[in-house]
Amino acid sequence: MLLTLVVTLLAASQPTSPAPDQFRVRLETTKGAIVIEVHREWAPHAADRFHALVASGYYDDAPFFRVIKDKWAQFGISGKPALSQEWRTKTMPDDPWHGISNRRGTVAFAFKDPNARTTQVFVSLRDNSPTHDKEPFVVFGTVVQGMDVADALYSEYGETSGGGIRAGHQDRLFAEGNAYLRKEFPKLDYIVTARIEP
Repeated sequence: MLLTLVVTLLAASQPTSPAPDQFRVRLETTKGAIVIEVHREWAPHAADRFHALVASGYYDDAPFFRVIKDKWAQFGISGKPALSQEWRTKTMPDDPWHGISNRRGTVAFAFKDPNARTTQVFVSLRDNSPTHDKEPFVVFGTVVQGMDVADALYSEYGETSGGGIRAGHQDRLFAEGNAYLRKEFPKLDYIVTARIEP
């Protein structure tokens, strides 16, 4: 575990290498598998960052901390506080919107300010294009397997378990990680492992 943390911290300090033009990531979750197909041409910065994070093991044991039923499922704050803090300020430039809308099953990075995206990702559980295309949250991939799993992720906590980055409501997630979530929000679902498929 310590070796994984050291490797991930070293990866975080290095420039992100270009990802393949297209690749798939398999999220083994506590509800089943979700497979995301990433298209680099849609959002190169996002694809490169997602590939780097998955390859480094960043998303292993990461919570789906903000699941709003029939809207979105958000993940991307590591359960390990040192790791999440390391990546928290490693922002990337926004990708220009390419015309692919935030429809059901699409995947995009969440952000609160321009050029402020880091590690947080959401899966659209419905057509979110009326609100999200205007932000814009640029789609970098789509779920090609496991939307039923995404729909089944525990959602009863809503915004209380990690919504509101603007208001500082995620601070305890960054400071205390999974220890805090498992105590206060024990029914949350998690990514067990995230791996790039061969």
